[in-house]
Amino acid sequence: MNSIGVIGSGAVGQVLAAGFARHGHAVTIGSRTPAKLADWAQTAPGVTVGHFTDAARADVVILAVQGGAAAEALEVAGLDALAGKVVIDTCNPIAGAPVKGILPYFTGPNDSLMQRLQALAPAARFVKAFNSVGSGFMIDPALPGGRPTMFICGDDAAAKGTVTALLAEVGWDAEDVGGVEGAGPIEALCQLWCAPGFLRNDWAHAFKVLKP
Repeated sequence: MNSIGVIGSGAVGQVLAAGFARHGHAVTIGSRTPAKLADWAQTAPGVTVGHFTDAARADVVILAVQGGAAAEALEVAGLDALAGKVVIDTCNPIAGAPVKGILPYFTGPNDSLMQRLQALAPAARFVKAFNSVGSGFMIDPALPGGRPTMFICGDDAAAKGTVTALLAEVGWDAEDVGGVEGAGPIEALCQLWCAPGFLRNDWAHAFKVLKP
């Protein structure tokens, strides 16, 4: 089992930390203010609470913060500490409230948040995952259509293999769409996933690739 560090203590970070702990991993969740997680930690056995720097010491690091804060969170965690690590990037470049159901992004065409983060921390082995579904379905999703599909990308094949195995543990099939350039289309899936929710209050769904 890998040790897993979660940088970010919001809903996504809490769900992933508790979920991977239930699956037998040693998990540390990092916050800028660890004390605020004291009550939550009582409900998440197996999760250690610490600072971003503590989470960055794990074998696999999950970045689970707001997109606009992602670069700073990596810098606070320590870029040197992330060198060589598998870093699962769950973040989306959301720039504000939805417009007619579609979230605006601060990235442009042929650009993505993960490409910017990979450039900031070139020695880290980034893999995009967990960004295109709500936190309620991230761990062991029970959907009538069977196991959903998580689209992933990144430049390091071994890192993607690690993430594919972790996804399988928590109920997901992985669909690898290539290198870091695939992050833009994957990040756009968040906009697509959220649109039915904002338009019709329909949040209970996930993507699935169907093959013959």
